[in-house]
Amino acid sequence: MTDVDRATGTSRLARAAGRLPTVPSSWVRPLLVANLVAEVGIVVTGGVVRLTGSGLGCSTWPECQPGSFTPVRTPASSFHDLVEFGNRTLTGVVGVLALVSLWVVLTRWPQRRRLHLAAVGVLAGIPAQAVLGGITVLTGLNPWPVMSHFLLSMVLVALSTAVVRGARDEVSGPGELVVHPLARRLALGTSAVGAAVLLLGVVVTGSGPHSGDADHPARTGFDPRFVSWMHADAVMLFCGLVIATLVAVSISAETSEARRAWTVVLVVTLAQGLIGYVQYFTKLPEALVLLHMLGASLLVVSLTFGVLSTRRHPV
Repeated sequence: MTDVDRATGTSRLARAAGRLPTVPSSWVRPLLVANLVAEVGIVVTGGVVRLTGSGLGCSTWPECQPGSFTPVRTPASSFHDLVEFGNRTLTGVVGVLALVSLWVVLTRWPQRRRLHLAAVGVLAGIPAQAVLGGITVLTGLNPWPVMSHFLLSMVLVALSTAVVRGARDEVSGPGELVVHPLARRLALGTSAVGAAVLLLGVVVTGSGPHSGDADHPARTGFDPRFVSWMHADAVMLFCGLVIATLVAVSISAETSEARRAWTVVLVVTLAQGLIGYVQYFTKLPEALVLLHMLGASLLVVSLTFGVLSTRRHPV
């Protein structure tokens, strides 16, 4: 799709939205933040599904059990079907919030096409996530679709964060830099390394003991110790880059927002690294693994804010 096609598509959406009531100003930010919280929340509930071995609690897709879209309870039923079905049900909640967020940005800012595209991306990602979730079930929790499922969630978290950040500006501007160009490049490079850290992190999870199914674990086949240390090495590089970016931004930034944003990135990075090392040396307890998944989402949120803070009117 070309830029012209995208612009035409968002313009049509904006014209259609013009016939809808405008969201009251006091509701705008809470609704957009609720969408972001929901995107992070469904990552956490997905982690609960995995860590409780409930990934195949619903044995098929889109039905939960053959002939039924809801769990079929029997005297022998465990809790796994309820956990998996609950996570599937939350997809509907996330979808509604994504639709509401799109309504908010189209009616509140009918000319801001970049903000429209971010909101459309969030909404479009919901059915894509549902399909990927179905593939993971139908392939018996093959680790590669499972990893793709998580990484797509990280993309949706980043887009939802961009929408929240864009709502701070009542108008869009030229998007000029508020930091030195080298600081901007360093921020982008740090984010790229952060993406590699996330990728290696899901490979570690796909190679470890928490398969999502207590009876028939499906793993990547990689040596868990080797991929864990590869991930740790990438994390150390990332930490160094975050510190360098914070220094560069602090020296050159014209606004306090950029300094605050990269300070938060550093705090989240250090906390996430600490959790990662503790969970490794304590044999991956479920509670710490779940906290690490939450930390990954918060890292994406903070990195997105960090990169966007290097420009004025970035979305």
